[in-house]
Amino acid sequence: MSTPFRFARAPLGALIAVTLLSAAPRTLLVAQTAAAHTGFASSALLPPDAMKVPFFVGEKLEYDVKLSALKVGSGSMEVLEITDVRGKASWHTVFRVSGSIPFFRVNDRYESWFDVTTLTSRRFFQDIEEGGYKPKRHYEMFPERGMYQQDNEPEKPTVADPLDDGSFLYFVRTLTLDVGKTYSFSRYFNPEANPVKILVARRETVTTPAGTFKCVVLKPTFRSKGLFSENGNAEIWITDDDARVMVQLKSKLPFGSLNLYLRSHNAKIAR
Repeated sequence: MSTPFRFARAPLGALIAVTLLSAAPRTLLVAQTAAAHTGFASSALLPPDAMKVPFFVGEKLEYDVKLSALKVGSGSMEVLEITDVRGKASWHTVFRVSGSIPFFRVNDRYESWFDVTTLTSRRFFQDIEEGGYKPKRHYEMFPERGMYQQDNEPEKPTVADPLDDGSFLYFVRTLTLDVGKTYSFSRYFNPEANPVKILVARRETVTTPAGTFKCVVLKPTFRSKGLFSENGNAEIWITDDDARVMVQLKSKLPFGSLNLYLRSHNAKIAR
């Protein structure tokens, strides 16, 4: 039986899943400036060949979560640090969502570690609490060997340059996305969920609790059930600037509409 808020059962899990990969990276904020921007010493771990990105250590995006018109919770995306994973400098990010309706509560946390040079995923945690459904999953990615491992299970083959739910969300922010085009990618770490398709539908100006933003509207679909299934009708609004911040998400579900609205942020969004 399907239940509200099952964000991460579809690849890219948490809603935001957004969009993905590949179209040439834009000229964006240089990652090496993160230390000066935030004061976090961990940015000193960035090697000279680190990918230029529009996010930085300390960036935090906060969202209101609504079921149709009813506010039911909150969510956030945050860049915690740059740390070492098996000798590779890696961004460490966390996505959280919590909320409740009568007789049902959600408290989910997704953590990602991905290479600062390629944005390739190296580690991914899921800590999910959705009613009585409470799995905890730990994934280790070994892109050099083309394998991944869930918990203590045997290793399985992965794709070249794998991405997990979290790293997808940040990777899309480095892309050029042309209105009217559909992009297809086979980089989700679990090959069974590929390809991920992204239609760049239109440009639109929207207002959320955080302000008014010029946006590009994306329609992502995945080969799985959930918010972004091939039979779904989800749309994501990201800022039409170098920051590429998600400001709004709407997804029609059998029991109503699941919506996210940006409430606050410290990103460098053009106005």
